[in-house]
Amino acid sequence: MKKVGFFQSVRLKLIVVYILLMLLGIQVIGAYFVEKLEDQLTTNFTTSIDDRVESLTFSLQNAFTAERGEDTPTLEAEVQNLLEEFNKTDISKLQVIDSSQSIIANISDQSAIGKKVTESRITKVFILGESQPQPVTSDGERLYVGAKPIIDEEGNIVGVLNYEAQMDGIYNQMQSINRIFANGTLLAIAVTALLGILVARTITKPLTEMKRQAQIMATGDFSQKVDVKGNDEIGQLGITFNDLNDKLKLAQATTEGERRKLSSVLSNMSDGVIATDRLGAIILMNEPAARLIGQNFEDVQGQSLIDLFDLNDQVEEMSELEETGSLIIDLSTEDKHLLLKANFSVVEDENNEMNGFITVISDVTEEEKVEQERREFVSNVSHELRTPLTTMRSYIEALNDGAWRDEDIAPRFLDVTQNETDRMIRLVNDLLQLTKMDHKETTLMKERVEFIGFFNHIIDRFEMNKDEKMTFERNLDTRNMYVWMDKDKITQVLDNVISNAIKYSPEGGTVRFDVHSTRKQLVVSVSDEGIGMPADTVDKIFDRFYRVDKSRAREMGGTGLGLAIAREMIEAHHGKIWARSKEGKGTTVYFTLPLMSQKRRGQS
Repeated sequence: MKKVGFFQSVRLKLIVVYILLMLLGIQVIGAYFVEKLEDQLTTNFTTSIDDRVESLTFSLQNAFTAERGEDTPTLEAEVQNLLEEFNKTDISKLQVIDSSQSIIANISDQSAIGKKVTESRITKVFILGESQPQPVTSDGERLYVGAKPIIDEEGNIVGVLNYEAQMDGIYNQMQSINRIFANGTLLAIAVTALLGILVARTITKPLTEMKRQAQIMATGDFSQKVDVKGNDEIGQLGITFNDLNDKLKLAQATTEGERRKLSSVLSNMSDGVIATDRLGAIILMNEPAARLIGQNFEDVQGQSLIDLFDLNDQVEEMSELEETGSLIIDLSTEDKHLLLKANFSVVEDENNEMNGFITVISDVTEEEKVEQERREFVSNVSHELRTPLTTMRSYIEALNDGAWRDEDIAPRFLDVTQNETDRMIRLVNDLLQLTKMDHKETTLMKERVEFIGFFNHIIDRFEMNKDEKMTFERNLDTRNMYVWMDKDKITQVLDNVISNAIKYSPEGGTVRFDVHSTRKQLVVSVSDEGIGMPADTVDKIFDRFYRVDKSRAREMGGTGLGLAIAREMIEAHHGKIWARSKEGKGTTVYFTLPLMSQKRRGQS
């Protein structure tokens, strides 16, 4: 086992946690102390400034209200003298403004005396009578600014004392205090790290001993035990570790039975495999089985096999599955048809007693589908042949009974017999053709064909024999489109499709022909205005012997194989055929054929 480095060890983690806890405590205390100290220093500073400004304001009110003679100094001189004598510690700006908003005294800039003041803060004091001083930041300096109204004996505002005080001293003190805290924090971290190393060593040493013992147990040696030196949590862990050592010894005794079960599972890994205990609860499932049933092992673990496959109607207890041997299980949904074949086998322990079941499942949906299609095909062929044979037998019996002597009846009976014979011949020929195509025995005689002219020729042939009231409407591309195809086979496809369109069109209806091209394909469609068909039956018309209107199709001589043959031929040309229909609105049959590339056209 790879040795654990110091930077990945529990010891380092304990030291780091110890330091972080100490650091957190110091930082919380420091932050609280600094915040409160800052608030106290700010309060003391602003209180000191407000008290001094209040005293100065009182003196200025006396100066503004005093009577002046020739021997007394002017208001401006007295006010300026008061400002000069004022304790200006921390105050950087101090000026007095009269009622005309002109500066009459200023300690910082004598050139400003006599100038008008337009600051909104001063104007508000003259209008509202009071302005609350507040800290502001200007050009990186922290200032405490305010404007105090000077009121005469009658309560009129005769002037304003405007002042600014520097607050940088407060924050310089805070920076010094923060440096002291930072140095103290570093010293505390160093001491904490030293103590953390000693404490962590006492915790990690027993853990290191248990790790060494675990490495010995991993080799299969369960003879040694951990030395327990205390009854704390680590001591309890050591006792539990020793109990685990004893239980692992016992677990080795069951390894052989588990090996047999695993061997049975591995021998059937090509299919889905599900293992259960003796009660039928699922304890193991491989990935192919999860894909087949559409559920993960975590979702079905512990679930009964009978409930999983919904076998309650077929078996009541797991023991019956041994007698059943195998079952076909239907897991089909609305979106997917799924049939599974499940083979059941018993797993025995070393005492030859039943210890569980192994179920091997495989997807037999396609096999069952092919078998069902084969049965339906045989049934359809039998049904299609029985009808004309029954008809022929009836007419022949009538002729044998003497109807052949009747000159009016005999020809009609013989004509019906001949028509039924012809229909059976067409049916057998179609079946033979489909059989050859199923076995890839049909050879396509492909050639280069200009499709638009070819299609027009076929339409012309039908137009010559159509009912006068029926209309043909052509919407064909005027460009030449070349297709590599077997003309006879595609002619048979078009004959089947156009014949159906004419057959199911109402009197006076219109049959529409359309040809256009996409990038690499030719798209052909034939539309009628017949009765149409339900949406759920459209895709089935290309199945063998499928008819939407069976009675009408037989009356018109159809075998039910024409569109099935058409599909096989189109797919043999690497095309696709499909239909769209709406009841009462008619049906449109589409098919595609690959267009020849420009390079191949030039070579042909």
